[in-house]
Amino acid sequence: MQDGTFSTLGHFGETAGGRGDVFNANCPTRRLLDRVGDKWSVLILSLLGDGERRFSALKREIGGVSQKMLSQTLRSLERDGLVTRTVAPTVPVTVVYAITPLGAELLAALSIMIDWAEARIDAVTEAQRRFDRRDRL
Repeated sequence: MQDGTFSTLGHFGETAGGRGDVFNANCPTRRLLDRVGDKWSVLILSLLGDGERRFSALKREIGGVSQKMLSQTLRSLERDGLVTRTVAPTVPVTVVYAITPLGAELLAALSIMIDWAEARIDAVTEAQRRFDRRDRL
């Protein structure tokens, strides 16, 4: 086990003052990597990087996300310290989500991948076509 990481019965691996180990099945860094690699998390963080949003605005802007999945993902991002949720005592109640400084750090890294995907989609699509044609022969 990596220095700074310990595991006890009944607890997931914990990282104490050191780096995690994403290759260790019990290390919480693996769960974090799963979350930040999730398409809904990436899309939510990307939108919140442009400014705070209400739940309904996020749902409207993210095509294909269900209310349940959006709610679950926002809750997980909030728990991880990547997003804040602010409730304003209005009628009806107004709930606003915003990216945290930690979330903004992550978004800087994700932006490189998003830019790459948008710039290279044609090359990837062509590679998929070639692969699919090869499989039919």
